[in-house]
Amino acid sequence: MKLKELLKNVEILNMIGDTGADITGVNIDSRRIKAGHLFVAIAGTQTDGHQFIPKAIELGAKAILCEKIPETYTAGITYIQVSSTEDAVGKVATQFYGDPSRKLTLVGVTGTNGKTTIATLLYNMFRQFGHKCGLLSTVCNYIEGKAIPTSHTTPDPIELNQLLAQMVEAGCEYAFMECSSHAIAQKRIGGLKFKGGLFTNLTRDHLDYHKTFENYRDAKKAFFDGLEKDAFAIVNADDKNGLFMVQNTKAQVKTYSIRSMADYKAKIIECHFEGMYLEIDGHEVGVQFIGKFNVSNLLAVYGAAVMLGKKPEDILVILSTLKSVNGRLEPIRSPEGYTAVVDYAHTPDALENVLKAIHEVLDGKGKVITVCGAGGNRDKGKRPLMAQEAVKQSDRVIITSDNPRFEEPQDIINDMLAGLDAKQMKKVVSIVDRREAIRTACMMAEKGDVILIAGKGHEDYQEIKGVKHHFDDKEVVREILELN
Repeated sequence: MKLKELLKNVEILNMIGDTGADITGVNIDSRRIKAGHLFVAIAGTQTDGHQFIPKAIELGAKAILCEKIPETYTAGITYIQVSSTEDAVGKVATQFYGDPSRKLTLVGVTGTNGKTTIATLLYNMFRQFGHKCGLLSTVCNYIEGKAIPTSHTTPDPIELNQLLAQMVEAGCEYAFMECSSHAIAQKRIGGLKFKGGLFTNLTRDHLDYHKTFENYRDAKKAFFDGLEKDAFAIVNADDKNGLFMVQNTKAQVKTYSIRSMADYKAKIIECHFEGMYLEIDGHEVGVQFIGKFNVSNLLAVYGAAVMLGKKPEDILVILSTLKSVNGRLEPIRSPEGYTAVVDYAHTPDALENVLKAIHEVLDGKGKVITVCGAGGNRDKGKRPLMAQEAVKQSDRVIITSDNPRFEEPQDIINDMLAGLDAKQMKKVVSIVDRREAIRTACMMAEKGDVILIAGKGHEDYQEIKGVKHHFDDKEVVREILELN
């Protein structure tokens, strides 16, 4: 593709060289540059891509998109200066891959909790409707049933457009994707055309990156600000930030709620560990999920399907067949009669929701033992809040290691314990080794009790000092219970 075609939606401040060059690829990683590529130098949070311009040229880059043109430049290389490469890279990637998001129906899901569940359920539902679909999620990316491993909730703009283009090539009609606050703030979804956007909820998370809750909130809102007038925006009316998200959107706004007036409403009729009976917009339906927060998730799925043209009665039939996402409230029954539940809850709000869901089913007829930790090199402020939430709704709590990354596990545990007073500490023990923590919880449990193992969910690794070691909470529980 000609360079000038790639740049047609980019506002250029200055240029040295020829835009008539043929470009064979686009990359933000200088190590992946090949002959004829355009290298986009992004001033990231960890490293500044501008320092790798010489390396990119050495590997064969034909053009450089940058915010600062180097003082000495190489003959035969085209340099394009823009005010923000972070903003430009999505537009360039969209052009290079043939604007794939406009060739399918793309729906984005944002919020603190529930993104993976909603996006995955929509993907599974629309495949049951007979459509070819793609999914971009925390757990895994899928192109019409083919799994493509992922390392970020939302890939970089180049990988993202490449995946969308592969979906188009595979004949996908729909794509459902999680839109993280990082991805929105870093313009990773820049240039994409969304048919719809869904907002789940907003609680404290990622403040290590965003610094303030307001910055985090505004990053989410920016997604809805960018929706076009032919799109829809569905927001959770039970979250105080729901209507804030859409106050400046051009999209058609719809709401969902389990507590107040809304376009899509539901209430719980019965609740068991195997699932719930719900009333959704006046129709009764049995679902294989538990917890009020999952009722909200299912309502978001229902509303999106309605807005995408499906009949309510057909949606409810498929809704009744859908199963929980990997690592989300997954129950494992023990031979002794207690239940271990594995869940990804890694924020205070998510932990609160999961524990409430467990209590809704237990109805006071068993004890709750919670095993949880907090990730290293992330927002430290939520650590004591996680411990407080666990203690508030559990009979016993075991604080343990999660993904310590480059921190000492005991330091993270100490940060969590610092949020507890002497009375609360009587419920708590700390065990650094996560396997031993889970084993201890199983030894404590009796018939009718529930053990919540929170924080890692679908993850099959534990990240320590930059190395990912195999560790799967579900595998560990099954080994301890001798169920394998």
